[in-house]
Amino acid sequence: MQPISATIITCNEERNIARSLESLSWADEIVVIDSGSSDATLEICRRYTDRIIHRDWTGYVDQKNFAVDAARNDWIFSLDADERTSEELRAEILELAAAGFTNSGYRIPRVAWFLGRWIRHGEWYPDYQLRLFDRRQARWGGGLVHESVKLAGKPGLLRGEIEHYTYHSLSDYLKRLEVYSTLAASDYSRKGRKVTLLGLAGNPVAAFVKSYFLKRGFLDGIPGFTVAVMGAVSVFFKYAKLYEMKRQLDGSVG
Repeated sequence: MQPISATIITCNEERNIARSLESLSWADEIVVIDSGSSDATLEICRRYTDRIIHRDWTGYVDQKNFAVDAARNDWIFSLDADERTSEELRAEILELAAAGFTNSGYRIPRVAWFLGRWIRHGEWYPDYQLRLFDRRQARWGGGLVHESVKLAGKPGLLRGEIEHYTYHSLSDYLKRLEVYSTLAASDYSRKGRKVTLLGLAGNPVAAFVKSYFLKRGFLDGIPGFTVAVMGAVSVFFKYAKLYEMKRQLDGSVG
């Protein structure tokens, strides 16, 4: 049986963390990297693991790579605090570990719980995530947001799902939109992305059409429509904030 270390980063996740850690009971060890929780997060974590390390926040990519390096085993399963492994995924991973991994990493479908249902269409699904990997052939990379594992070699594909308990409410979404849209705009700025009136108006519309019609978000009812609208709003704010940043820097955008 190939031993697997589960890694997770936390900060004030008392609402989610027990569900996440409970779903990792199958792992050979659980490594928690906490960046200064002031709620009950650490107390809850101690019920599941003694491998809890404090590290000041340095960004998603850096924190997750630190967690990977802190693990005792080369095979890593990375989970976010608001996610859990499904029973099907747990069984699939253990079967692979017993038989021997044939790839250096595996992409896993992720399904989100939102407004009282699992969202299985639109832009949110299947939302494949590379979370099971051999750290000798993989590393976290990316910008300030949308970090992902960069793998040497072709990944395999699993069927079992990661269950994502995303936004607790629309208010929660709006709060996070303020943070993530700013980080995304900063990434865009560093990459030299441009802002035009056509793009500012057209990109959100294109995002809605893709999610709601092309990816059949309409099959998820009102929650599916809401997800499509939220995606369009998110795209608009990313570019609007990029425009704002450029004006603050040089005032040259017209």
